[in-house]
Amino acid sequence: MSAMTRGTAVVTGASSGIGEATARRLAQEGFQVVVAARRRDRLDKLSEEIGARAVTLDVTSDESVAAFAQEVGACNVLVNNAGGAFGLDPVAEADVEEWRRMFDVNVLGVVRVTKALLPRLVESGQGHIVVMSSTAGRIVYEGGGGYTAAKHGTTAVAETLRLELNGQPVRVSEIAPGMVATPEFSLVRFGGDAEKAAGIYRGVDQPLTAEDIADCVAWCVTRPPHVDIDLLVVKPLAQAAQHKVHRTS
Repeated sequence: MSAMTRGTAVVTGASSGIGEATARRLAQEGFQVVVAARRRDRLDKLSEEIGARAVTLDVTSDESVAAFAQEVGACNVLVNNAGGAFGLDPVAEADVEEWRRMFDVNVLGVVRVTKALLPRLVESGQGHIVVMSSTAGRIVYEGGGGYTAAKHGTTAVAETLRLELNGQPVRVSEIAPGMVATPEFSLVRFGGDAEKAAGIYRGVDQPLTAEDIADCVAWCVTRPPHVDIDLLVVKPLAQAAQHKVHRTS
């Protein structure tokens, strides 16, 4: 299909990882893509490569989201991908500021951007909101209290939206990935400690890639308009559950 047929897809957190891979894939699928994130230099490079439009966005800032919404224009698909994890402290040693940051980006960020673009999605007549959650939004694990609490909030927002938008021409899909090996996610979580970040995936045969998740997004948003994929839980074969991962060493 042509970009005119597919319409415009907005991808937040598009400067790296799943967001970048999703933007690339949706451009291939024929969408006119708007890539959004804080790191404008990366966005400009990506937009040149895939023919997208780059718009600076900080999902934790009301002012940034308002300016972003003014610049976006028409919108058919919104992929709420921006998110992040910070730290692995037990609850008894929790850094409350890290918890606050995780809630702001993973939950309130989704709310801010969705609220700002929802009128455009409704006006499109075939709107689609994709919320990038996590298996952490469904099952908790030791040391992950802050992140799992935030991602449970992300899941709650997605499920509530689906109820509240019933009868409107807007689909809501939640994608919940398990272990995805991207260059930055674990590195950010461990404050730049590359050794600790690498340890998360050590011995895991073929963790998911950003492209695997981008494939899931593309499949959801290219279903016929009457088909709403409520939830996709996606894990590598090696991961049976949050707490059970087969490692070769």
